[in-house]
Amino acid sequence: MIFPGMVDVHVHLRTPGGEHKEDFRTGSAAALAGGFTMLLAMPNTQPPLVTLESWQSAQTRAQSESLCDVFLYAGASANHIDQLPVLAQHAPALKIYMDQTYGPLYVRGLANLMPIFSVWPTAKPICVHAEGESVALAIGLAAMYKKHVHICHVSRKSEIELIAQAKASGLPVTCEVTPHHLFLTDTDAARLGPYGDVRPTLGSVEDQEALWQHLNSTIDCIASDHAPHTREEKEQPEGNPPGVPGLESTLPLMLTAAAQSRLTTTRLIELLSTNPRQIFNLPEQADTFIEVDPLAKYTFPEHPLYTKCAWSPFSGMPMIGRLQRVVLRGREVVRDGIVLNYH
Repeated sequence: MIFPGMVDVHVHLRTPGGEHKEDFRTGSAAALAGGFTMLLAMPNTQPPLVTLESWQSAQTRAQSESLCDVFLYAGASANHIDQLPVLAQHAPALKIYMDQTYGPLYVRGLANLMPIFSVWPTAKPICVHAEGESVALAIGLAAMYKKHVHICHVSRKSEIELIAQAKASGLPVTCEVTPHHLFLTDTDAARLGPYGDVRPTLGSVEDQEALWQHLNSTIDCIASDHAPHTREEKEQPEGNPPGVPGLESTLPLMLTAAAQSRLTTTRLIELLSTNPRQIFNLPEQADTFIEVDPLAKYTFPEHPLYTKCAWSPFSGMPMIGRLQRVVLRGREVVRDGIVLNYH
């Protein structure tokens, strides 16, 4: 079965400043091994991508070091609002962290959010890390400023229901859901310990069921929120950084869901390719496609992971649907799950 190249609009490739966890080469190799030919990477790096200089430096590295197409978000900072108009000329979207997160970016208070919404252009999305009441605030700002707001990693029943109402009202709101919120719950978090610690945290079975109920309607994208950390960091006794890797498990999980008739392959393509490209106005990739065997059964992962952190919360899970081949701009780059000419 032939699909278009997949697009992940929410990844952390840790460059600059966190290259011991991931870098553009290892992260893009993991992307190709997972069927993704294009990535949008988050700006909460060290330093954060809140100025044109920092953004251009990181984007130049991404272009020279990555094995697939990687585009970087601009980061919102209350101290660098003056940079947003020029950043908007280059970055595909803006990211605002409206709730507590690990990393240097966190925008709090209407006094800081209002000027950010005011100056960012209407033509490009404002992506928000918003949980609980912050989702309502983001939707309200979208309505007030007539700006397209994309809500990242929606994880709770109340949030997806509110977004559904906003869409029904005609507001310019889109959203994404992660595979770990679709396939894991707070019970798994207890089982996995630090390896199941993510933000937003894993929800209840009721939350999980609500996400599945909205998968064919309200939800626009599946995005991995690929957030690798080393085992040493995850197991440190004084507390671990939240986040799990997801680039190599996202497509297998969604193919498994399709094999179980939880969604159609047509809908899978919409969520992982068509909608992300449309929402973020991403460029076409000529002669680019992936081949999958939708009936292949195996235990994840079949071979060593390419992500530098080298672990997954889905290890040992039975999957249905295997990536066979990736062709990027006419060149075969993955065969039988192996990235060619990588080493």
